[in-house]
Amino acid sequence: FCLIQDFFLNSTAEPWPENATLYQPLKEDQILLSDCASSLAVQAYLRMCGLPVQVVCRVNAEYMSPSGKIPFIHVGNQVVSELGPIVQFTKAKGHSLSEALDDVQRAEMKAYMELVNNMLLTAELYIQWCDDATATEISRPRYSSPYSWPLSSILAYQKQWEVRRKMNAIGWGGKTLEQVYEDVSQCCQALSQRLGTQPYFFNKHPTELDALVFGHLFTILTTRLTSAELAERIKSYSNLLSFCRRIEQTYFEDKRS
Repeated sequence: FCLIQDFFLNSTAEPWPENATLYQPLKEDQILLSDCASSLAVQAYLRMCGLPVQVVCRVNAEYMSPSGKIPFIHVGNQVVSELGPIVQFTKAKGHSLSEALDDVQRAEMKAYMELVNNMLLTAELYIQWCDDATATEISRPRYSSPYSWPLSSILAYQKQWEVRRKMNAIGWGGKTLEQVYEDVSQCCQALSQRLGTQPYFFNKHPTELDALVFGHLFTILTTRLTSAELAERIKSYSNLLSFCRRIEQTYFEDKRS
């Protein structure tokens, strides 16, 4: 039955509407590293699937999202947020990047995606809101930029409190910045070893893992922070840099929306 179901999904792809829209915070003044990375990962995934989407920036994108997470897409009469649910949504419509993987490969892909979310995304959130210099100079001013005082201060400190509470809950609250950088290095080492000399993590064709890794690595490499140390940790792995350039050139150059 599962084989028949998979064949049905992959052989009857529904038309993708031309007016599909991806929502994110304001790109120049508001969006933060973690949201930018997550948004880029979804954009990369959709481009890899050949599914066009218009990127729309909204001041209140976080509050428009059904999960409160960025980004989210509006396709037809449906709204879906975050990469994982968006992957399942496109798969249900017959568009998938990982249908050729066997069960072992799928399990491995999911394990590496968990690694990226648990390490890179968490590190981004930590640096944004738990590093005092970054929070003061970048995160609070950008996050609150669309709003007037005192709402701007209230929203920024509320967000910082929420993230710090989450960090404490998952055991990251007591970490030093150096320990976070070391976690990022270990994550990059694992990704670098898995990638090896292949163009993508599962050889010649990209999957949602490639989109996720690209979104985070490329954003870290191209985002100004109070310190360049986070980007320097990634630059230690030449194959990850080549990987980012490959995806940028293949899916984004001359195609930017």
